[in-house]
Amino acid sequence: MPFTRETYYIDKPIKSFLFLMKKFNFTQAQAQRFISKGRLIVNGKPLLDKASIVVGEVEIVRFNPITKGIKPIFVNRNFAIFDKPSGIITHPNKMATDYSMLDEIRYHFGQNANATHRIDMETSGLLLASRDKSSERFLKLSFEQKRIKKQYLAWVKGRVEREFIVEEPIKIRDDYSTSKHKVEISIDGKYAKTHFRPLKYNKKLDISLIEATPYTGRTHQIRIHLFHVKHSIIGDPLYGTEFNIAKLYLEGKLSKRDRLEATGANRLMLHANRLEFSYINRYKIVSKVDFSKWRSV
Repeated sequence: MPFTRETYYIDKPIKSFLFLMKKFNFTQAQAQRFISKGRLIVNGKPLLDKASIVVGEVEIVRFNPITKGIKPIFVNRNFAIFDKPSGIITHPNKMATDYSMLDEIRYHFGQNANATHRIDMETSGLLLASRDKSSERFLKLSFEQKRIKKQYLAWVKGRVEREFIVEEPIKIRDDYSTSKHKVEISIDGKYAKTHFRPLKYNKKLDISLIEATPYTGRTHQIRIHLFHVKHSIIGDPLYGTEFNIAKLYLEGKLSKRDRLEATGANRLMLHANRLEFSYINRYKIVSKVDFSKWRSV
C-alpha cells in the first residue's frame, strides 16, 4: 500500500515543521503542507498546528510508490507523459487507496513529481506529469489558461455523419433523487464548448468513432454533450442508462454482465488521444494505443 506509517522518536522539543525540514529535507512550505494534510500523527491523532512543539514518539504517514510496470511513453527533464489504462485513478482519493497513477509517476521520478491534470478513472489515454515543482506550476497554469490542447477519441451510439459543435452550459447537479448524472445541461450552468468530428462507422454494431476537442474543461463535458445530442459514449454507466443501472454502478454492485448488456462495454469508451502544448519547445504527443480498433473491455 503506498501510504505507510513510520515511527520516529524526538528526544528534544522542536517545532513540528522544523522537525520535518531537518528530517526529510523539506522546504518550510512542503513541511507545512505535509502537516495540513494530517500526515504527522501524535498520540494517534493528526497534528494540524503547523507551529506546535513535538517531542517523544511521533508517526509520519508517507507515500511510498509502487509500480505495476507502466512506463512513460515520453520523457524529458521537465515532464513525462504516460498512456494511462482505463480503470486506474490519477490520484489516490484516500490513504487506503491501493494504487494510482501517482504511484507510477513518483516511482519513476521521485516525490516532487506530480500529475498536472486529472483523467477520470475509466477514461484511458495521455496523462501529463511534471518532474519537479517548477514544471508543475508551469504546466498547471498552462491548463488553467487553456494553452494545452486536448483531443479525445470516443466510440458512441449511432451513426455520426458530419462534424458538429455542442455549445451548451453545464451545471453540477445538487439533487440525485431522480437522476444519477453528476452534471446537466442548464442555463444556470457554466459555458462549455466541444467540437466533434466523425472518423469511422461500424455498421454491424451501429456505433461511430469520433474525435472530440473540448474548448472548455467542465466536469464530464464530453459525456454530457454527447448524451445531449443522443450519441452517448459506449460503456457509459451514467449518461444514457436507466436510473437503476447508474445507481448500481455508483454503489459498486453492477455486474460486468449487466453493464455490458446495458451499455455495450465494460469500460467507458473514451480515450485521451492527443496533447499539444509549448514548454520551451512545441510538443505534439499522440497516444500509442490504437483506439480505432473496437474493444468492448
